[in-house]
Amino acid sequence: MYEISYWVWAQAWVRPDKVAVVGDGIRWTYRELEERVAAASRVLRGPLGVRRGDRIAILSVNGPEYLLLLLASARTGACLVTLNWRLTPAELEFQLRDSETSRVFCSGEFVATAGALAERLGLPAPVRITAGEGGDGALDFEHLLGQAAEPGPAGGPVAPAGEGVPGPAGVPLAEDEEPLSWDTPLVIAYTSGTTGRPKGAVLTSNNFFWNAMNDLLTIDLRSDDVTITLLPMFHIGGLGLFLLPTLLAGGRAVIPPRFDPEQALRLIEQERVTVVFGVPTVHQRLLEAIDRLRPDLSSVRMFYSGGAPCPVDLIRAYHERGIPFGQGYGLTETAPTVFMMADEADYLRKAGSIGRPAPFNRVRLLDPATGAPAAPGQVGEIVVKGPNVFAGYWRNPEATAQAVRDGWFHTGDLARADEEGFVTIVGRLKEMLISGGENVYPVEVEQVIQSHPAVVEAAVYGVPHPEWGEVPHAAVVLMPGASVTEEELREHCARQLAKYKVPRRFHFLPDLPRNAAGKVLKGELARREQAG
Repeated sequence: MYEISYWVWAQAWVRPDKVAVVGDGIRWTYRELEERVAAASRVLRGPLGVRRGDRIAILSVNGPEYLLLLLASARTGACLVTLNWRLTPAELEFQLRDSETSRVFCSGEFVATAGALAERLGLPAPVRITAGEGGDGALDFEHLLGQAAEPGPAGGPVAPAGEGVPGPAGVPLAEDEEPLSWDTPLVIAYTSGTTGRPKGAVLTSNNFFWNAMNDLLTIDLRSDDVTITLLPMFHIGGLGLFLLPTLLAGGRAVIPPRFDPEQALRLIEQERVTVVFGVPTVHQRLLEAIDRLRPDLSSVRMFYSGGAPCPVDLIRAYHERGIPFGQGYGLTETAPTVFMMADEADYLRKAGSIGRPAPFNRVRLLDPATGAPAAPGQVGEIVVKGPNVFAGYWRNPEATAQAVRDGWFHTGDLARADEEGFVTIVGRLKEMLISGGENVYPVEVEQVIQSHPAVVEAAVYGVPHPEWGEVPHAAVVLMPGASVTEEELREHCARQLAKYKVPRRFHFLPDLPRNAAGKVLKGELARREQAG
């Protein structure tokens, strides 16, 4: 039985007194974390009646308690549905119904929302996992943990269920139960649903283990590393980059409740953080705070980006300040690591590239028209095969069959590889424009627009045209206090792009429309324009 809670159990033997996780007022060693996982799994199986195969959901800000519930759920054999607290109640209700969730857990500020959803779906009262106001009808997980605590003898952690090792009895399996397989569903993470109803990607302990191995062997995560979780843990990046890999390596994970750039920089200084992961918008806000506060970043060995193509100018800005900055690529369905920059010498030399495939992935670039392998420099769709690829979409065999063909997961992302095998994203297959018979890849154009010093962000999308079929237009967000004209941006693009790739119009907006997962809604931009 090697589900992810085993990683903590093993570290509790190897380095019991080392701090494993730090949060808001919390500092747990590996031994303390293991004792809590054992107690929490007893609570799940006992008073809460959670059984193997049940789906339980969490609506919570980040924190050690979130991690504790995930680990306890894994040990119990339940599957955790990670809810996005930015969604509306109707959207959350869909995910709870679709996953057939049996119980909802929440942090203090979401008790009212969770309670209303539970009542609407006929579920038990929610379980509050962090401090909150009493008398709100929620069960208190901390109180239940206190009742279930069974401290073990000095030097020995509680044994996971089914493990015949020294130490006090853990949560014994029923006589007719088999040890958990690491292919047991562990997490259901719903995709953002930009093209329809969100789909629940089913991820297993096996997926998370091989994702962690991909990370350990590329950026060399070690037991002396300290990572900080700045993305919401309902996102795959919040769990897989690099929270769970840190626990496998025996390092320390710092988990603030929400992303705040100033608080993040204070924690980086105080905890001597070594690896900082975020999406480009997070890194942009951190850079602004770095320039304003001048923090001590001497402990950091790398900032790392993923989740969206990172503007090359942002990468260079970090390097200009003496901060190594790399970029990778992944998806919810791959837990998430697919590509990474392994060598720091390539961070700047190949700025804008997502690197090469991580060790335990097989990756191909396939011509979207013919399905044949794309030659170096030619654009192709990224398809992936490997042990980190998800088990499928929750009770949606049609969507699974469409995405996974002959064992290969088709990502829908378009990229090109250079002669050295470094890959650069150029856009989404469904976002690719065909203008006058020529392919236009939005990310390529966006990178050029964002290289203008007045621009902080850009989104390129297609608009119907009577002669060319469609032409590119761009929505642009400017730096605070900056100004630039449409004509100046058009000339800037024309110096670097073929004429058919240059946007016909540039629209200046205060911000870009996004869904609850933070992805830019290019279809919404196109609809707004066509509606005048």
